[in-house]
Amino acid sequence: MTYTNTEIEQINQELENADPKSILKFAYETFGDQLAVVTSFQPTGIVTLHMLYELKADVSVLTLDTGILFPETYALIDEVEHLFGLRLKRIRPELTIDQQNEQYGSALWETNPNQCCNMRKIVPLGPSLRGYDAWIAGLRRDQPGRGSVGIFSWDNKYQKVKVAPFANWTESMMWTYIHAYELPYNELHDRGYPSIGCNTPTCTQPIHDGDHSRSGRWINHERMECGLHVAS
Repeated sequence: MTYTNTEIEQINQELENADPKSILKFAYETFGDQLAVVTSFQPTGIVTLHMLYELKADVSVLTLDTGILFPETYALIDEVEHLFGLRLKRIRPELTIDQQNEQYGSALWETNPNQCCNMRKIVPLGPSLRGYDAWIAGLRRDQPGRGSVGIFSWDNKYQKVKVAPFANWTESMMWTYIHAYELPYNELHDRGYPSIGCNTPTCTQPIHDGDHSRSGRWINHERMECGLHVAS
């Protein structure tokens, strides 16, 4: 299923002032079992899964297990999978960390993070999204570099619709929702990690007061994205 730019623009105009739960309902009614959630279990992902649970929307959930996530992240994934009865698929890269080290040198995430993210996240997601017409992402306009995110967009990288139901929400709104419903979240957020990726000193560090939310990612490299949401 493909959409023209005009069709996507019209959908965005209709949904611009809609609340996220209504947008999720619209997406599920539009795509049904051809819709998937892709989440790394950050706060936006937790809220997404809770709203879908309340909507009784039986949506496939995909998460990228790079093999080097934090123990706290793995624990949260297990907890949320059980809490919401998720149809969860853990997507793993072709190479283990040991195999990657052998072929490309140790700590590739330090020497070439673009290549590392590509092999451990971007490439594995492609085959897993086959068979789906649309996927839900946790993008918000208040995040650095994402100020123009559309609620609906055409994803050239994976050739399908991308839905960002929380484009208009802010980080504080996510946390208000999480606390109001007493939802679980990654305990690393309470230790100064607003954005959590892989468990390496280069990929994820706590931030200092006044830093933007993604300043603790890819230390010493001029990047704020792993590449999943960068157009091909």
